[in-house]
Amino acid sequence: MTGIFSPGKLMLTSEYFAIDGALVLAVPTRLGQEFFFEEKDDQKCLVFWEAYHQNTLWLKAVIDYKNWQILETNIPSSAEFILKTLHNVQQLSEIKFQHTNSYYLKTNLQFPADYGLGSSSTLMNNLAEWAKIDPFHLNTISLGGSGYDIAVAKEKSAILYQSKPEIKYEKVNFSPSFKNELIFIHLNQKQDSREGINLYRSKEKSQRLVDEFSNLTRNILLCNELQIFSQLMLEHEQKIANFLKIPTVKERFFADSPVFVKSLGAWGGDFVMSAKFDGFRDYFWGKGFSTIFDWDDLISL
Repeated sequence: MTGIFSPGKLMLTSEYFAIDGALVLAVPTRLGQEFFFEEKDDQKCLVFWEAYHQNTLWLKAVIDYKNWQILETNIPSSAEFILKTLHNVQQLSEIKFQHTNSYYLKTNLQFPADYGLGSSSTLMNNLAEWAKIDPFHLNTISLGGSGYDIAVAKEKSAILYQSKPEIKYEKVNFSPSFKNELIFIHLNQKQDSREGINLYRSKEKSQRLVDEFSNLTRNILLCNELQIFSQLMLEHEQKIANFLKIPTVKERFFADSPVFVKSLGAWGGDFVMSAKFDGFRDYFWGKGFSTIFDWDDLISL
């Protein structure tokens, strides 16, 4: 089988404000999702789908793509999502699902599903690359969202991303001199980003506030001193907390931390970013958070 790989992502700035066009800084992760494919000219119009999670099979499905019906599966709800997504691929592609071939498709998600590193976006990008279609368009009709995660998966690079007034992004070099002082801690749960987005959308916001996050992103990208970087992280975190009227992750879990702790992506779960200090591992372990990554262990740059 031939293979494609898309990296996962971490959103370092702008979180919810990305929806309204704030400039986002995001980075790719070493772990991502693999996609393997084989095509047979058997005139049966079938898709044999296998999805693995860290090399363990969790979903199987056989799909008739002539009539778009699930013939066999072990998880009907998940197979239904795959059917709808592949149907979208057919509508966008000039080369896939257009004849009578059968397809043997296999995915392998390399990271735990609760990491929030982009299980859906890596799948969308892999399918789009395979079918020679626009991954942003596929993502929009299949899932929605700002699309920054698709840009990271597509470019396999740190990016600056903006969703409005139109999607635009550029690859950037984000490798701060103090990166070995940064750490990423998993909060032991997956946050429902749709829930957070609904809260964000329920509140009135100004273009001035959106612009403030874009400016913070630019300053963070150019920052080369840990102390200033830490201050920018604190400012960023407090602005979102004030807007959403919810406590920061530091206030909730790490009030006595001597350094900054910043949410990444949807607030309340997934990963947070912080900095090393004497005894930092014992500190976070003592709080019940034992999954801690150094920069080079998690980020692919």
